[in-house]
Amino acid sequence: MSMPPPIPNLRGALDLSSLVNRPAGAAAGAPGVAPGGPAGSAAQGQSGASVPVPALILDGTDANFTAILDLSAQVPVIVELSSADQPALAEATALLGRLILERAGQIVFVRVDAESNPQLVQAFTATSIPTVAAVIAGRPLQIFSGTIGEKELRDVLDQILTVAGQNGVTGIAIPADGGVTPELDAEGNPVPPPMPPLPPLHQEAYDAVERGDYTAAIEAYNTALKQNPSDDMARAGLAQVSLLNRLQGKTLAEVRGAASADPSNLNAQLDVVDLDISGGHIDDAFDRLLTAFPLLDSEGKNSVRTRLLELFDVVGLDDPRVGKARARLTNLLF
Repeated sequence: MSMPPPIPNLRGALDLSSLVNRPAGAAAGAPGVAPGGPAGSAAQGQSGASVPVPALILDGTDANFTAILDLSAQVPVIVELSSADQPALAEATALLGRLILERAGQIVFVRVDAESNPQLVQAFTATSIPTVAAVIAGRPLQIFSGTIGEKELRDVLDQILTVAGQNGVTGIAIPADGGVTPELDAEGNPVPPPMPPLPPLHQEAYDAVERGDYTAAIEAYNTALKQNPSDDMARAGLAQVSLLNRLQGKTLAEVRGAASADPSNLNAQLDVVDLDISGGHIDDAFDRLLTAFPLLDSEGKNSVRTRLLELFDVVGLDDPRVGKARARLTNLLF
């Protein structure tokens, strides 16, 4: 088995809406995990906050998985879809469980019997077993199918913790079975272990953003993509930083004023779209570009298509508003 691909951020996550949008009470029967609000909107865990769980290794089912999604808003969850009827897979499950237990509550391990839980198999698009995925803040990320070695598996868990930290999911699971006794600070709160480092170019980009040097951040992300074109985290980071760079030094009044004064000025309209995306007005931004698209010449259409694809990465490919806009763009193209 070859090395798994680098773990992306939450862009491009799978769609578990069929599990999240169940009626109230559908999560009954979860293995001791108290259900909360919808997983997509659950409050993320405070840094190093104690999160009570019955154990660090749980059994997930079609019936209780909504509660698991809620738990992932506080602690990252690793899900393995496997089969209890195939003893040859037990070694891989045992290795994964051991490495997760070593992390002292930073990650919760959920085992799913693929044969007994067809909805989860479909939701995770598991075409073979074992299939391993992570769930962070209610959003699942594919990791790998089959088995990988211990060193590669440790690297994968490091990457998961990095992505979780970037998304504010940094709680420490405290099992009722006494499996972990975390280090406590002077006030009795769990001390989170240090996060694994970002890849060097990602750290370089992050540091550049922190000091407001978007040009340097863009250069770092572009270099990362040249080295690894499938680096989804770098692609999403590049899209986000590029938007910030385009808006740098522009005021809301200036942007909207220019677009209002000359509705035919595509660059002015693109500035408004950037402003809307940055302010969370996603539907307005996409509608502005898609409404203008049929009226543009070939060069203008190409500019709009390119900008839309970039903004899809900013918003997140799993976002339903992106799905609708992508479908509308496809209809306009063909």
